[in-house]
Order: sequence, then structure tokens, then C-alpha cells
Amino acid sequence: MRLFATWCSMLAFAGALELRLPTENHHLFGNEPERFYMYVDRIFEGEVSKPWQGGAYGYVRTAIRVGDEVVLTKFHEGIDIAPIKRDKAGNPLDLVSSIADGMVVHTSAVAGRSNYGKYVVVAHDWDGSKIFSLYAHLAEITCQPGDGVRCGAVLGRMGYTGAGINRTRAHLHLELGMLLSQRYEHWHKTRVGSANHHGIYNGMNLAGADVARFFQSHRENPNLTFAHFVSETPVYFKVAVAAKPGVTPDFLARHPWMRKPGPEQPASWIVSFSSTGLPLAFEPASAVATSPVVVAVRPSKIPQRYMTRSLLTGEGNRVSLTSGGKNLVALLMDDFPSAASLETKR
Repeated sequence: MRLFATWCSMLAFAGALELRLPTENHHLFGNEPERFYMYVDRIFEGEVSKPWQGGAYGYVRTAIRVGDEVVLTKFHEGIDIAPIKRDKAGNPLDLVSSIADGMVVHTSAVAGRSNYGKYVVVAHDWDGSKIFSLYAHLAEITCQPGDGVRCGAVLGRMGYTGAGINRTRAHLHLELGMLLSQRYEHWHKTRVGSANHHGIYNGMNLAGADVARFFQSHRENPNLTFAHFVSETPVYFKVAVAAKPGVTPDFLARHPWMRKPGPEQPASWIVSFSSTGLPLAFEPASAVATSPVVVAVRPSKIPQRYMTRSLLTGEGNRVSLTSGGKNLVALLMDDFPSAASLETKR
């Protein structure tokens, strides 16, 4: 409790966070979501539609029917913001700016190296942690790594680089999240195998929160911190993971506000996740966990793989981690060998 009180004091001293939408499109705050989000093209059971909801965060794409229910199963980790201005040819003209003070830590100027196309990552010092915003599908980038940026500083121009979009559906894809592992390059080499041109700022290593809801919540309460916002995100499942004696997991060391009260020297950690796999809390526990195991889950009549982007398998509350779920936990806990050690064993 003393640690939590210390962090609360530090956050209060830091003052209110200045936060700004990254383009001139502010319809998110005008109860006009259809003018804020870029729609997706959808064909479901023979019906063609262009729902704006497909540009929002969460399970908003790839509809399937499960019994009498229609379930959206594909997770969208950010939000797609529609352009306000276009030239005569239909190209977007909107400038893209940083949502808050920070530092540019990564730029990807070669569109073909990622589904994000040309993208920028900015690190923000919030709540004693590095929190990252990502700006994708840019036409051009006007910043470089190492640039300090103020809230509202221009990073580039909106475009339609990357996979799955065209000039008509040009938009800014915005994410806000946390870096899972500082050893991601080893994980990528041993688990994915393909070329990684983005180092630790690969999108697979950034766990995205609901950025639109954060903007809306912060507008209602300008003193809201990101840490508090994450703490209020509903828990969907919990996983028990073995603790290393005397060692604080690196992710927790970088996000100390996630630690809950419990034994100083735990035998295991009970890690809480949202339905999308966003880490929410670490609870130290005295019970021993020999391998990662699901210890709690929100029951569902729909197969849990559809509710958790296939991180879990099973139905109701009888579930287990899939290979994807195990990979997420391994990445979060840094529980994987280095690529160099594997090369040595060969």
C-alpha cells in the first residue's frame, strides 16, 4: 500500500495530462462517430455494408454467426480516423500530429515493410512509464527518431500506405499502448522467423489500449491518468505464472503501478488481462505455478476463442491458453531464450 500511495503522490504532482486528437477531425467529441471513423467494406450473408464501427477499437470486424448471434471476431487494435480534407484527386491532405508531449522513437519510411505502411512511434513519459502512440498509413513522415515533440507537433501527413486500404478509404490508424518486451527482437527471431525491420517497435510488441475511450474519458476528467484508465479496464481472464525468486518481471518494473498488494517475494504472479490480451495488473501470490495456467475467466456461451482473439480455447469457464496465448505470456514475462543461445546449441 505504501508503494501505491507513493505513486499516487507522484501522479498528482505531475499535473493534468495535455492530450490532443492527432488530426483536425474532432467528431469523436461531437457524438458523430460516422464522421470520425473510417468505415470498412463488409459483406455478410450476402448483404453489402460500410459500417463506421469497423474503424473503432476492439472486436469490430469479420462477422460470423454463432447460433442465433452475430459475433464480430477480428480484433482492431487501434482506431481509423477519416480525413477532413482531400485534394481534387481524392488524396487526403490532413496533417498528423503528436497526441501529447513525447519523443519520436521509431519511423518506418518504407511502406512495404509493414501492414502499417509508413508509420511513426512516439514515446510519452506518463505515470512513471513509457507509453507509446503509433501513427500509421502515412503518405509522408516529417520527423525522425530522437526528435522531441510537443503536443500537437506535426509528424507527417495522412495517406493510404500499407495493406488493405486504398485512396477512397485513406485514414490515420492510431494506437496507444505499452511495450511488451525489451527483448522482442530475440522473440521475433525464435518465434516468427521473418525479417523484423522495426526492432522493439514492431506492432506485435505494442499492446494497444482503447485509445478513443481514453480520449473521451480524459475529456470528461482532465486529471485522468493512463494508469488509472488501464486499472478501470474490465478484466476478462487471469493467468498464474511462476515467479523468479527475487526478480521483478521487466514489464512490471517498467509499469510499477500495475502491482497489486501481496507477498514481497511471491511464488507466482496472477496476471490480469482484458479480453483483447492487454495486461492490466500483476498480483503477487504465494501459490506455486509450474507453468502458465488460466485461473479465472469471464464465462461465455460463445466459444472463448472468439471472445479473446484466440488467446484462449474452450467454452464457459473451462478454458486453457492456446499457442497464441502462451506466446503472449512468454513475451510479457520475458520467458524465452535468446536467439544467440539457440544458435550456440545448434
